[in-house]
Amino acid sequence: MKDAMLQGSYQSVLEARNREEFRNEVVRFTKQLGFETVAAVTIIDHHIGDSEFIEVDNAPDAWRDAMQDPQGGQLDPVMQHCKRHSVPIIWDQGTYVSAGQGALWEIQARYGYRAGICLALHMPDGRHFMLGVDRDQALPNDRAEVTRIVADLQLFAVHAQDTAMRVLVPERLQPERPKLTPRELDSLRWTMEGKTAWEVGAVLGITERTAVLHVSNAMHKLGCNNKHQAVLKALRLGLIR
Repeated sequence: MKDAMLQGSYQSVLEARNREEFRNEVVRFTKQLGFETVAAVTIIDHHIGDSEFIEVDNAPDAWRDAMQDPQGGQLDPVMQHCKRHSVPIIWDQGTYVSAGQGALWEIQARYGYRAGICLALHMPDGRHFMLGVDRDQALPNDRAEVTRIVADLQLFAVHAQDTAMRVLVPERLQPERPKLTPRELDSLRWTMEGKTAWEVGAVLGITERTAVLHVSNAMHKLGCNNKHQAVLKALRLGLIR
């Protein structure tokens, strides 16, 4: 039952239409995964030393007040790990003590931040997405269970980052959307309906070979390896409905 709910969360976060819906889906997934708090951060690098951070979270107000130190991110071993790596970090008190930041963990722990998992996705053009979930209790001792939780979080992050870039990033910072021709869009729409290339050709009044060419051109413009990825990306970008 829980696995089914998590699967539904992947599609639901993809379909979020605005910041509030995105935040609600991220928080809902976090609770289903067994964590209390979450932060989803989109980062846009403008140039060295100048990055824009766009965050949604459900952090307690008291925690926000306590963590206002602008140097906090430079001291936090979890943040520093995510800045440099794409491999998730599973953290607890020992992570902070080993980095000489035990006092920072003590402050976080007062507000329920005792253990968690955090990961970052680093994309082209200086765009990054970081997702961290936290809780007041230690993570399970069962290594297989922790591995499953990490895998679920990674899969959700891949879906969530697409939506974050679409609904959180200001239009002026959005990457230019691929320009597909009307025929390419029509071919993708009918492909989305499950039509074969021959059927797409029949519907559009073109040859099967031309239908294949339109879909191939759309795949190339969207940077996808197959037609199913192309349909999904076109949906995410709002190119087809």
